[in-house]
Amino acid sequence: MFDLIVIGSGPGGYVAAIRASQLGMNTAVVEKAELGGVCLNWGCIPTKALLKSAQTLHYAQNSSDYGFQINGEITPSVEAIVERSRGVAAGMSRGIEYLFKKNKITVINGTARISEKGRVEITSAQGEVTVAEAKNIIVATGARAASLPFAPIDGEKIISYRQAMVPESLPKSLAVIGSGAIGSEFAYFYRSLGVEVYLIEYMANIVPLEDDDVSAQLSRSFRKMGIKVMTSAQVKGVDISGDLCRITVETKKGEEVIEAEKVLSAVGVRANIENIGLEEVGIEIEKGKIKVNDMYATNVEGIYAIGDVIATPALAHIASAEAICCVEAIAGLNPKALDYGNFPACTYTSPEIASVGITERAAKESGIEYKVGKFPFTASGKASAAGERDGFVKLIADAKTDKILGAHLVGYNVTEMLSGIVVARNLGATAKDFIHSIHPHPTMSEAIMEAAAAIHGEVIHI
Repeated sequence: MFDLIVIGSGPGGYVAAIRASQLGMNTAVVEKAELGGVCLNWGCIPTKALLKSAQTLHYAQNSSDYGFQINGEITPSVEAIVERSRGVAAGMSRGIEYLFKKNKITVINGTARISEKGRVEITSAQGEVTVAEAKNIIVATGARAASLPFAPIDGEKIISYRQAMVPESLPKSLAVIGSGAIGSEFAYFYRSLGVEVYLIEYMANIVPLEDDDVSAQLSRSFRKMGIKVMTSAQVKGVDISGDLCRITVETKKGEEVIEAEKVLSAVGVRANIENIGLEEVGIEIEKGKIKVNDMYATNVEGIYAIGDVIATPALAHIASAEAICCVEAIAGLNPKALDYGNFPACTYTSPEIASVGITERAAKESGIEYKVGKFPFTASGKASAAGERDGFVKLIADAKTDKILGAHLVGYNVTEMLSGIVVARNLGATAKDFIHSIHPHPTMSEAIMEAAAAIHGEVIHI
């Protein structure tokens, strides 16, 4: 009898297991594939390795800007790039295996199904069924790529992020449907390697959940590098019968047909909640997600759910935070419920995007009185020295309280600059607090202080 069985070992599952072990629980994890889940093996980590290769290629191709002359043609090796990415993912997965051993967590390989409260049936790859029992069960089975109904993913011509991550060769052309983080990152990666890329977005802006100014900046940067960006564009059909895929797109200008060698479907994800026994034990499902309370308990006592299977943002760091909160609640520590209004979001394109809090559009629509401060990286000494002048920092503050309502950054390395703002917002910081906090010079992060100063008309360097 275990104190806790966690189904799934992604950033929600493995964090839940480790925290439970730290709290003295006898814990098991059931995993049918690689330890670390999609994030470590097919998502966050290996994609960042691919993007680092693309960035390195960019520097090599533009070495003369930094005082170097490289003689001869610079040719990317897709095989080597993919091999490095897979090696990074494998290393991270081995790291989870080490952490499980260190924390004395039992790993059970196979596919899990909750047969009844406190009871999990595990079917191995060889078809053998074993049964494990636990006082508590956490469902952390993650999600998979969604398909358009008229363009199902076949892994050949219409691909998901999995196939996009391990190409045997580069297509001459690629149409990416959906410009969220996954779509935009792969559009940048493939274009960096010389592929003709179309980025098709149904909404009015690419990366539509971001601030409008950020979306506009990324769109300019993408167009500058040769990506064909299409917004307010609805894909009506995909014909894969010929040598090339023919994508019919409805735009404001009318209907047009795009031809591409491959199509990447990046239209979101679907929760992995099928065939794991949820219906049999009576767990409530709402709009394809498991329904939970603020401590991630389902309607069935002793069964919990975290991460992409519940109706919260499908981000790895959110799943990890939910895992810790959930396990601490199980342990009776009475943790504070997570504040989903203060979660960070990052997109690892070039330029990068990092944001937290509300957008200016949302502030305007909600009727909040607000002030905006913006500082461009064209005025940053560190950005100029790095040759990375695209982008800006934008802060939104409450006009009455001066508290930071939202922060929206686009530019070089801005994903590393966001955490301090998240902490500051958590502590109720104001724009004045940022102005009066000395920032190191020269750094990209000085732009945060300058943007805060711009809110009060005190900005120095523009």
